[in-house]
Amino acid sequence: MPEITWETPYCGEAANCYRIGTDEQGNSYIAVSGTEEHFLTDSREALVQMIRDIKAGKADHLL
Repeated sequence: MPEITWETPYCGEAANCYRIGTDEQGNSYIAVSGTEEHFLTDSREALVQMIRDIKAGKADHLL
């Protein structure tokens, strides 16, 4: 498992919390807070856009 530095969790109004992180190679990760051992990885740009969409209410059903 890569060494991932996780950011502070972001929690939506419905108490769904997730975290994004990066490793030493610059890869990005996202996980539900508390289950960081089960993560998804993609480009940082893709994850940032997904988070922006969630915060804008465009993808609440994903959480």
